[in-house]
Amino acid sequence: MAGTPFGSMFDDPFRGFEYLTGRMFGAPETWPPRGGAQRVDIGRLLSESGRELVAHALERAGRRGAADLDVIDLLAAAAETIPARSLLTAAGADPDALLTRIADMTGDGTPGEPPETLTPAAKRALLDSQRVSRALEDSYIGPQHLLMALAANPDSPAARLLTAQGVSANELRDAALERPDGSGARTGRAVRGGQSATPTLDDYGRDLTEEAREGRLDPVVGREDVIEQAIEVLSRRTKNNPCLTGEPGVGKTAIVEGIAQRVVNGAVPETLKDRRVVALDLTGMVAGSKYRGEFEERIKKVLEEIRAHSDELVIFIDEVHMLVGAGSAEGGMDAANVLKPALARGELHVVAATTIEEYRRTIEKDGALERRFQPVLVAEPTVEETVRILAGLRDKYEAHHQVRVTDEALDAAARLSDRYISDRFLPDKAIDLMDHAAARVRLRALSPDEEARELEGRLESLHRDKDAAVAGEDFDRAKQLREEIERLRPGLEAARHGRDDVPEVSVADVADVVSRRTGIPASQLTEEERDQLLRLEERLHERVVGQDEAVGAVAEAVRRGRAGLSDPDRPQGGFLFLGPTGVGKTELARALADVLFAGHMVRVDMSEFQERHTVSRLIGAPPGYVGYEEAGRLTEAVRHRPHSVVLLDEIEKAHPDVMNILLQILDDGRLTDGQGRTVDFTNTIIIMTSNVGAQMILEAGGDATGVRDQVLDLLQRTLRPELLNRIDETIVFTRLDRAQLRQIVDLLLEGTRRRLRGQGVALEVDDAAKDWLAERGHQPEYGARPLRRTLQRELDNRLSRMLLDGRIGEGDTVRVHHPEGGDLDIEVGHGAAGE
Repeated sequence: MAGTPFGSMFDDPFRGFEYLTGRMFGAPETWPPRGGAQRVDIGRLLSESGRELVAHALERAGRRGAADLDVIDLLAAAAETIPARSLLTAAGADPDALLTRIADMTGDGTPGEPPETLTPAAKRALLDSQRVSRALEDSYIGPQHLLMALAANPDSPAARLLTAQGVSANELRDAALERPDGSGARTGRAVRGGQSATPTLDDYGRDLTEEAREGRLDPVVGREDVIEQAIEVLSRRTKNNPCLTGEPGVGKTAIVEGIAQRVVNGAVPETLKDRRVVALDLTGMVAGSKYRGEFEERIKKVLEEIRAHSDELVIFIDEVHMLVGAGSAEGGMDAANVLKPALARGELHVVAATTIEEYRRTIEKDGALERRFQPVLVAEPTVEETVRILAGLRDKYEAHHQVRVTDEALDAAARLSDRYISDRFLPDKAIDLMDHAAARVRLRALSPDEEARELEGRLESLHRDKDAAVAGEDFDRAKQLREEIERLRPGLEAARHGRDDVPEVSVADVADVVSRRTGIPASQLTEEERDQLLRLEERLHERVVGQDEAVGAVAEAVRRGRAGLSDPDRPQGGFLFLGPTGVGKTELARALADVLFAGHMVRVDMSEFQERHTVSRLIGAPPGYVGYEEAGRLTEAVRHRPHSVVLLDEIEKAHPDVMNILLQILDDGRLTDGQGRTVDFTNTIIIMTSNVGAQMILEAGGDATGVRDQVLDLLQRTLRPELLNRIDETIVFTRLDRAQLRQIVDLLLEGTRRRLRGQGVALEVDDAAKDWLAERGHQPEYGARPLRRTLQRELDNRLSRMLLDGRIGEGDTVRVHHPEGGDLDIEVGHGAAGE
């Protein structure tokens, strides 16, 4: 290799092939890598012939001016380098024909430097080759593994070229098993020999250090402090068994994988060097042990093997709370009691993991078991730390989905999951978002493949016909076929351009996934939300007539919360709406739910909670009481829809104990239900309505400013001051005047017009008819509700009869006007709808 342009990659151990592949996979510039954030070290696993193949592929990619190394370059290099070329021939392929087709596909570009990055497809091929090697129980990656990985991905153009020659991954595997690879070692299980020193532990355990050595573990980014703390406990003389406690999804298992990666890298104290970190499968040990003593026999064998090799092993027990009671069927001892003596004598090096709740419920109750573990808290990472974790995992997800994930999408996955998914924890929920968004983008990008495949198949057939014509010396026919090939090639290039452009995962894709999970419109999760919030009053006034003070106060409070200037540990807003019936209190709550939360509103009539015992209906009955299994109406609704408007109607009628619950919601933004689950209210808007002072407002007419102080005085005598003190805005709704009722008529008629339009009927109503409807429905003490009933009685009922008896049909236009001194007059114009 010294004579090639890539000789320096292998000659300099600090700027070698591992460095280049490390850069391709996004590894740090420093080499060797530091412990704790190990990446898939493809360069270290490649055999000499595998290195030669990839180096040749880089050289080819540079010659054609490619910015990234692609699977086509890997296949071309395989067809040109001796070990892989021989394997292709043995599997039934024609390497020269492959090179011809590849040349047709790639064309000529401006030669440049060898690329330092991979396409997602090539990245996936290299990672898949590692999995193929592992499946064949090889400790290296050779040309045969690379070729099998290329052939196994049906979406890869390399696989399609091999398939066209009748070569699949199975043919390549069979050919590889019959011949040695370039390094002289045979592939497969047949070369494996020897017997494990811990066969029972191997049956019921998973060697994390072996997986780390083979690059099968995801990189562990950050978390150095927790890993260091766990290693410190492991290095103690006694009580050297750390127990990682934390919420589900915060990365407890990843901490142990990080320890295994550090052991492989040698970045651990001497006491832990060369140890095996083995994850014990407790469920597998219990499975099938139905007779007394059967489980104890299994665990005793494991313990004997661990004792015999105690200076070589660290045992990881995930979900350690399952030890208590595990295997105790038929009168046998549970696993905890079997392990306690060995733990006490220091014969086991154990790293345990469990949730905080399970640790408190099971481990803490057993004092003898608790004192043998040293708790290590694994806290939820911050959004910034989560972004770094996602950046470390990006390579594997890009390779798996064959997409590119932008930096902005990573940031959005961390930020949006933290803000909108409240029932799970970082980084797990952010990783899920990135994975889901990448899967959606990949599936969306598969659609143009059909056209390209049809063209490729057509061109393959034309090439075969042309070769046959040349062999038969039918040169006129060969010329016609060549012209046909040249005619179709631009179309293939155009189709392939759409396919080969690697799809990108953007912020909008991540927001779309969040929208599907939470029900919040995707536009509200991105930059468009700013414009919507600035126009919030305008949007609300499309539904709510008048009440400028109320709409303005609500909009300002919502903007404050969304801009991050309000307390993040409280609901986004807490409002108390005061006013007579029918003035728009509930309608404003509905409009706010539609604009901000896609219509999700939890409505609770507080008149149903006038007795003390009804508190349990809101949050669920405590253990030991009737109805314990039933969830609370309020807590369950918010738990399933954490992004909602919560409307508490007629709050003054609720029992004082219910008020105590509201204090906790408004102050802490959370509530614990009867089953001990904490429900998050920080993404809700709490709206309470009350009719306190309604008579005063009606008597004051349209201007409630003069009576506002009197209403608030009455409110303070009705509701507890600690509740009023926690409300963001107390808003007094004024009585509706005639002009506002006239505007409401337009809104109500628009609903009728929309329903008729669905049946193909147009509706026209003149101003005189609208004024008459507003006058007939004017009852100040009842607000706008009589207006709705008037419209139903005077117009909707008559239109219903005319629709049913056939006087109005599809395509008609209904015109409504009001002659002076009479009722509404309805005329039907046939066949004129929409004109």
